[in-house]
Amino acid sequence: MLERLREDVNSVFHRDPAARNTFEVLTNYPGLHALLLHRLAHWIWGLGLKWLARTISTLTRWFTGIEIHPGATIGRRFFIDHGMGVVIGETTVIGDDVTLYQGVTLGGTSWNKGKRHPTIGDGVVVGAGAKILGPFEVGAGAKVGSNSVVTKAVPAGATVVGIPGRIIVKRKAEAEENPRRKVMEERMGFDAYGVTEEMPDPVARSVRALLDHMHAVDERLEVMCKALRKVNSEYQNGDLPQLDEEDFDCVRDEPDSDGKA
Repeated sequence: MLERLREDVNSVFHRDPAARNTFEVLTNYPGLHALLLHRLAHWIWGLGLKWLARTISTLTRWFTGIEIHPGATIGRRFFIDHGMGVVIGETTVIGDDVTLYQGVTLGGTSWNKGKRHPTIGDGVVVGAGAKILGPFEVGAGAKVGSNSVVTKAVPAGATVVGIPGRIIVKRKAEAEENPRRKVMEERMGFDAYGVTEEMPDPVARSVRALLDHMHAVDERLEVMCKALRKVNSEYQNGDLPQLDEEDFDCVRDEPDSDGKA
């Protein structure tokens, strides 16, 4: 018992730089309180004393803002940061070294009996406000971005973002930059590469793909125009509409107080 408690306290120090000492963690961390009370409720649930277990769970929710059904199975070194609004359903299974932030829901999408809630693998991190709904597995080491809604299985080590949740893959090597693409991005004020490799943006990649397609169309039109001029020397190219920088203000990053974007 004391060994498990020591593990839980150490996991707080490892994952929360704001933790200063053991007394503060034991007295002021609702995620730890909810976990300890859940272990008691889960043990009582296993004895068949369902009402008492649910009552302990309800009291825990009142005191911590975290609702964990006593039927849920939780592994070692589980950490809930801040915790307010976290909901964990009855048939949820959580592995070791899992981290949840505030507002996370591990819920179900069915009223039928049986397995209704997700299975969370070892070392998974779930960002604030994320919803993982359904009886599927989130693989070990996966990351779920804040406010994502996940309704299907997530492979081990993957990162999921968006509504609905989309699996994004970190590419090992990017192709050489297209200089024409770079010029167009600068003209539009859109930086398709302004994304960290740890959290690539699928929307940015989609826009970049559209830019590549536009480049190909431009090149083909240029070849066609040259061919037309050879056939008819009087052929004149029409002027293309100019891009107004004000039209792209909405996609530019606003500068902060230091003048940095």
